[in-house]
Amino acid sequence: MTGLDANLAALEQELNWFGALLQAQVENYLSAEPDPDLLSNFPPPDLTEPPSALGRLVQDWDLGRAERIALALTLAPHLRPELLDLLLLTSSQTGRVLTEFGGVAENNHRGFLPSGQTLAFLLSAGNRSGWADYHRLTTPSHRLMREQVLRLESEGDRLPRIASPLRLSEAWLHYLLTGEPARPESEYDFPARPISCAQGWQELVLDPQTMGQLNEIRLWLAHGQRVMGEYGLAGKIKPGYRALFFGQPGTGKTLSACLLGKVTGREVYRVDASMVVSKYIGETEKNLGRVFDVAQYRDWVLFFDEADALFGKRTAASSSNDRHANQQTAYLLQRIEDFPGVVILSTNLRANMDEAFTRRFQAMVQFPMPGPSERLRLWQSAFAGSVELAADIDLHELAERAEVAGGAIINVLRTVTLAAAASDSRIVTRSVLVEALRRELAKDSKSLQWR
Repeated sequence: MTGLDANLAALEQELNWFGALLQAQVENYLSAEPDPDLLSNFPPPDLTEPPSALGRLVQDWDLGRAERIALALTLAPHLRPELLDLLLLTSSQTGRVLTEFGGVAENNHRGFLPSGQTLAFLLSAGNRSGWADYHRLTTPSHRLMREQVLRLESEGDRLPRIASPLRLSEAWLHYLLTGEPARPESEYDFPARPISCAQGWQELVLDPQTMGQLNEIRLWLAHGQRVMGEYGLAGKIKPGYRALFFGQPGTGKTLSACLLGKVTGREVYRVDASMVVSKYIGETEKNLGRVFDVAQYRDWVLFFDEADALFGKRTAASSSNDRHANQQTAYLLQRIEDFPGVVILSTNLRANMDEAFTRRFQAMVQFPMPGPSERLRLWQSAFAGSVELAADIDLHELAERAEVAGGAIINVLRTVTLAAAASDSRIVTRSVLVEALRRELAKDSKSLQWR
């Protein structure tokens, strides 16, 4: 049996069990004398053989009957939607769907979609002690919630959370079907994406002071847990590490964050401010909370590029919008302080950041424009192993005369390499290089004193 076949067989077995349990629970609830111990008659199936993704999840996370009911309930709309048609029963008195079954209405969907109330019914119908299981399962600290396997989110200020849709994430559905690791970024609305880089630490060209500060962050990533536990600092300092990277575009802020994760074996996730910030009250906090909740348990490095959009200066509260913005900033500050991992904020201008954040950073790392010696190394590294420079191009002279950052040098490399490829040559002429560099400098209203 292939891995896919085993995964499908396990899911089919689980849904067969769930379907029988659902039928019995509805009949039990509608009977004159419901059995409060009905669920004890439905032990979950043994999924140890053959090995499957669902079986591994059940075993590794030690999932009990309540957790498996919740998982199966959210699996059903994807794999066996007809199982939930039973919950479309209507009251003989009102002609409406029974409210105790929960469910939510979605446009263009004719089947039953579960809500928190549906899970509460399945766990507690005929036995109110089952409410304890419901509340335990839906707390943010429960692993199914904190790892965002399941999501139960209020979709309106006046809507009780229990009436909100209960959904299985697409990333975890993919895992249960294929066995491939669940990636939160595969969710269309997850506001962070992993970043990677081909370069190595030795290729990072920065001034000595900046490199020294980056090495401190690297040491924390390597030894922070030992310092907190073995060396007894857990009772004296807050967990985690917070750093602010500031400097002009192209000076290496993003690359440095990426390499810090690469050399310490951690994934670096860049938070997309456009997907986090919302005009609706509470939505920004909720979106950011999703990132922090997952990152905390996956040991990610969180990188907030152009952090001014989220962590900019607070203003005098002259309107309700100002008060909301200030409350949002305060919330973000608290989440960053409580986050036990490494958070890196990046901005072009340090002055744009709220002082309440900067006071709490362990590192304020400036990325200055590279000097002539750093620029020479950047030019040499850029052209190594790619195209060849014409004999009349002196990189030492170029590094002295053209004040550019590493990002601009890479843009020049791209332009001249395309020109070489178009002419079916590997030689970059002086005129082509000068023109590409002049165009790059013009972006910042600079001129080039080199011909």
